[in-house]
Order: sequence, then C-alpha cells, then structure tokens
Amino acid sequence: MATSADLTERLTALEPLRGHTVVVKYGGNAMTDDTLRRAFAQDVLTLRRAGVRPVVVHGGGPQIGAHLDRLGLKSAFLNGLRVTTPETMEVVRMVLSGKVQKDLVGLINEHGPYAVGLSGEDGHTLTAVKRYADVAGEPVDIGLVGDVARVNTAVVRLLLDSGHIPVVSSVGRGEDGQVYNVNADTAAGALAAALGTRVLVVLTDVPGLYADWPESDRVVDRIGAGELERLLPGLNGGMGPKMEACLRAIRSGVGTARVLDGRAPHALLDGLSGAVGTGTTIVPDTAGQ
Repeated sequence: MATSADLTERLTALEPLRGHTVVVKYGGNAMTDDTLRRAFAQDVLTLRRAGVRPVVVHGGGPQIGAHLDRLGLKSAFLNGLRVTTPETMEVVRMVLSGKVQKDLVGLINEHGPYAVGLSGEDGHTLTAVKRYADVAGEPVDIGLVGDVARVNTAVVRLLLDSGHIPVVSSVGRGEDGQVYNVNADTAAGALAAALGTRVLVVLTDVPGLYADWPESDRVVDRIGAGELERLLPGLNGGMGPKMEACLRAIRSGVGTARVLDGRAPHALLDGLSGAVGTGTTIVPDTAGQ
C-alpha cells in the first residue's frame, strides 16, 4: 500500500463488507514469493481490522510438488486435479497441514494473535467423498482425491465469533475413514456456500478468466453463472476446478465470486476494494443481466 491515503480509501471501500464473512482461497505464486506472502498476510489483517470476517482456505501445490520431487515420487495431473496415491497423500497431508499452514499462520500472527490453523479433518469440517476425473465422458480413477460431500461450519464459526481468522487446509475425511486430497478451490467454494458468505475470492496465477484462450488474452471482467456453466466444459487445466468452485458457490447462494491475479502484491485488498482491472467477477444470472 503506497500511502496512508490509499489505505484510507480502501478501508472506506470495504465498509459494505463490515460484519460479513469472506472466504479466500490462497495458492499459487502468492504462496511461494516472500513479498507476496507478506502482502497477503497484511491484506488479511487489514480485512479483519476493517470489520470483515476473513476465512482462508489454502492449497500448496508448489510445495507438495517440491517435496514429492525430493522423495523421488512422480507428480501427475488430470483435469487440473493431482493424481494422489497413498504415498502422495502422506506428503499432501504433511505439507498442507504442517509446513504451509504453519508458515501462513505465523505470518499473520506477526501482527497479532488472530490466525488459527485447522485441517478440513478437524471437527469434520470437510467430509469428503471419492472423486473421479472426467475424461471424454468417462470416469477415471485418480486415487485419493475427494470432493466435498458435507461441510460442518461449527469450528469455523466459533473461531470467527471469537475474533480469530480460520486458516483451513484442504484435506477431508470420508465416511469410509479414508483421508482425501481435496482441491483447495473446491474446498473454498464449498465452505463459502456453507457459511453463506457475501464473497468468495480465488487467488490464482493468471489475470482472470480469458475470453478466448489461446487466441486472445482478453480477460472477462464479469460473467453470469449461466454463461459460465456453458463455458465450463471447455476450460482446461487448473482454471476448470477454480471456475467450477465459483459456479457451485454462486448456485448455492454466495453473492459474488472473484478470481484475482495473486501475482500482484495486495491483490486481495485491491480486488475487494473495487480497484479497476482486477480479475473476473462471477455473479448470479439476475445480477449479471
């Protein structure tokens, strides 16, 4: 934040969100670049001090990949989802709920005792069910990958009501007793829907949803849920799960979903305070017309 005047302007713009819960999915380069990590922690604290109730749901793809490489275990993806063997799941669980979460909680808590880390397993916050990848209309087994079947918001609400910032890792336990790797975008969307949040924010490594990639790099500024649903089958790579999570959240009553470029310092604060040219906003069909 360049000046105190800039901060004052952003705090004023955040006033409509005072008292409301905002779920933020945190991942990508914003997690690996130290400057971006610290800017994100500052943004989360600024939201809290503005009276907003932030909940952070984090992934850890780069860190998981690096740890798998050190162990000589191969990484593979299908439809933007990590193929997760039992050996990979051990690494996922350790990296997400261990190093990545502890680092983020520590960064936030440099400014005060606010952040509390929990896994989706804790308090059955995320109950998962095995998920298959869709390849040419056929289900393909990708291992211990889960979708969110049910959300228990009790622990998250308790933390919010006591003035804390929940930091949730995207791991869930199934009713079969198995622990599943849940895509962080999916987890964030499901938690936002269950909490009835005003806004879901997804930080990613691109400026937003491209209108006609790779022919054009024009970013869609705003899109209704119906149009996004029509585009969804054609989205490739990691953007597919992100937009699927946003769509499910909007269909479940979340007011808006915003996909922002997490490579820009203070992208979270700029996006929520209405800075020009920030990402893609997904809205219910009536709001998009």
